[in-house]
Amino acid sequence: MKNSNASRVSFFLLALVASLSFPSTVSCHYTPDRGTDGSTQTYIIQVKKPVHPMDSESLKIWYKSFIPQSDDNSDRFVHFYSEVFSGFAAKLSKEELKELTKKEDFVGAFPNRVLPLLTTHSPAFLGLKEGQGLWKSANLGKGVIIGVLDSGITPGHPSFDDAGLSAPPAKWKGSCASKSGCNNKLIGAKSFIGNDTPIDPTGHGTHTASTAAGNFVRNLNLSYIGGTASGMAPLAHLAIYQVCTSEGCPHADILAGLDASVKDGVDVLSLSMGGPPGRLLYEDPLAVGAFAAVEKGILVSCAAGNSGPDQSSLSNEAPWLLTVAATTTDRSLRATVTLGNGNKIYGESIDQLPNFPKRSFSLIYADDCRNLLQFDFRGKVVVCEIDIPAATLAGIVKDHGGAALILVNMDIEGNTLIDRECNFPCVMVTHDDGKKLRSYATSSKNLTATISFDGVVLGISPAPTVASFSSRGPSVATPSIIKPDISGPGVNVFAAWASSGTGSNSYSVDSGTSMSTPHLSGIAALIKSVHPDWSAAAIKSAIMTTSDDKDRDGKPIQADGKGAASFYAMGAGHVNPTKAADPGLVYDVPIDDYIAYICTKYGRSAYRIVRDRSVNCSKVEKISESELNYPSIALKKGSTVTRTVTNVGPASSSYKLELDMLENVEVTVSPNTLVFKQANEQKSFKVSATKGIGAGNLKWVSDTHVVRSPIVVSS
Repeated sequence: MKNSNASRVSFFLLALVASLSFPSTVSCHYTPDRGTDGSTQTYIIQVKKPVHPMDSESLKIWYKSFIPQSDDNSDRFVHFYSEVFSGFAAKLSKEELKELTKKEDFVGAFPNRVLPLLTTHSPAFLGLKEGQGLWKSANLGKGVIIGVLDSGITPGHPSFDDAGLSAPPAKWKGSCASKSGCNNKLIGAKSFIGNDTPIDPTGHGTHTASTAAGNFVRNLNLSYIGGTASGMAPLAHLAIYQVCTSEGCPHADILAGLDASVKDGVDVLSLSMGGPPGRLLYEDPLAVGAFAAVEKGILVSCAAGNSGPDQSSLSNEAPWLLTVAATTTDRSLRATVTLGNGNKIYGESIDQLPNFPKRSFSLIYADDCRNLLQFDFRGKVVVCEIDIPAATLAGIVKDHGGAALILVNMDIEGNTLIDRECNFPCVMVTHDDGKKLRSYATSSKNLTATISFDGVVLGISPAPTVASFSSRGPSVATPSIIKPDISGPGVNVFAAWASSGTGSNSYSVDSGTSMSTPHLSGIAALIKSVHPDWSAAAIKSAIMTTSDDKDRDGKPIQADGKGAASFYAMGAGHVNPTKAADPGLVYDVPIDDYIAYICTKYGRSAYRIVRDRSVNCSKVEKISESELNYPSIALKKGSTVTRTVTNVGPASSSYKLELDMLENVEVTVSPNTLVFKQANEQKSFKVSATKGIGAGNLKWVSDTHVVRSPIVVSS
């Protein structure tokens, strides 16, 4: 079985190779799609929805009428949209765009910017076991369709075998490009970037798809890991929409993928990509397109971004999206460094070398990796802070006769250990452990170290912790919504990978919110299988209100080992799939409430998100951001908000209030008891912030359920 043995860290996109050493500082860069001569640029044109229904050909003719006819007119249109967006993408000059804006049915234009793309153990870590619990009740996600918008797929990979899967459900309207290798697992595969087939050139899409819904691959025996690999929903169907190249994901292609996925009939969408924080939602094509998907009942799971630990660095801030942060698991590819003074430092290494000499080596502490060549490190172990790609550093040390390399996280990378490919004896250690190495280097003249590669170690503590690179809130675009929503495994995630040809058995370890997002997509598919009639908002609520705010040791979840994680780091908490399938109560959000919120927030500009021209915002009920029926609660000191819960547990049940707030914060809730007599009955309550600023939890507790909502009170 071939192993790619690669740890390609996805800080939004693997193409950002030059930034591999700086996961926490990578930001999203927009790249306009320009013509080679600079005269034209691809724009996404939004127009009013036609008054009368049109078939696809009539719609194309109407769209084409917006642009003056020319000999090469047909080549100017990139995509036509009908499901999630009224409009088209076309190559236009600035003068043509200016003329187009004068047309009566013109709504708006977006430059076609390019968004960066933001396991054997994950299921077990999340409590998913074959033949038991949620996997049993959800039938492993059988019959649910997960749409993945990414860099494509590796057909024929064992993770996409269709053993145990039946034919797609009757509602499926999608198709496969020729030679896409589709089967009952991979039921749809299309490219929107100009390729004949959506073959994955980078591995990113293959990795995310297999994380969400990879089938069981048993008896893996790779050089650094073994066991049974699977995704979160092993028997769910996959529909692949290739919208990303190695350079990123153009908005025009993302919208085309969203449009097709809604038309095809997917149940869940997974998008491991995102733009910069703070964009007005009606100016964000992904948010606009995703709203139309949510209107159709599709849950849309998106990456929070990899620009942490900076505050307000989030992507995908719209309240109708499930925004996913990244955490660690309790697994380590352990490498132990024993210093000459007897102190041990536990690090990570994907390059597990059991035959590495078990003896002491002289140690050189180089501090700055860029100064390596001033040292003679033949036959020695080199220590330096990782500020250029690990493979590059390893190559330098190897070429100059070094024995091994210890790479120390920079301060901004903190204590999140990310496996990086070296193809050389290489150990990653935390920033805190780097301080111990520095202390040792300054206290002794004869520096020595012994390195052992110890293989897979489970039960690492603390776990989970929020990754240093995971983007943080508060949201700039939606400040009265607590974002991210949820966190899930996103560090050193093992899943399928692409290599040359189809049918490859490649696997890889990868990190980023790109990896945590498909975990939640797969879990949402499991919940959809158990509760097929639930809305996207209900599934989202179930995931959030049953999440864990404590780690495996019963202590508050840490943010990169630097104190308790805030809700703006971990969201409501760390996903607990089994509890999410039986939440007791849910905070549902009807589409009309989203529309009222959009109208309240944006006024006349709301129609750029709400496609139905019959909506008159002046006559719609006003719902402020804090009043949206969200599962988490953000409110100003001195204000009051209302929430409504729906009983999805036992028909006859009673819930009592429990408040867990900081000492200086006072919150009142009325009533303090909710009594239900039937299924799907709704009850409302009011939350008032009367004193102080801070955070805590509001819990509704019955004999069988705990429904927890984070609360943040601000000034």
